[in-house]
Amino acid sequence: MDGGNRGQNGIQLLLTAEQEAQQIVNAARNAKLARLKQAKEEAEREVTEFRAQMEADYQRKLTESSGDSGANVKRLEKETDEKIQHLQTEADRISLDVVEMLLKHITSVKY
Repeated sequence: MDGGNRGQNGIQLLLTAEQEAQQIVNAARNAKLARLKQAKEEAEREVTEFRAQMEADYQRKLTESSGDSGANVKRLEKETDEKIQHLQTEADRISLDVVEMLLKHITSVKY
């Protein structure tokens, strides 16, 4: 019976070892799942932060370009007004000379 008792103890030891191994495997699986969940949460957080940063950059550029458009319109209006004023001044300055030249050519007769 001593051999049977040892065989029984051996089987019991194997069952205990198998249960311990199963617990180790389950603990490792749970740890892996926890790490995967943590990695997923971190990735989602990073994506959210990146998306927010990109949206902020987009809104900033949109605002800058809209502001530039208004500034460009004002600048172009100012430049146009300055050019019109310059042309008006030049026209006023030379108009008498042009009139005199035209009268001279109209009234002079060449034979």
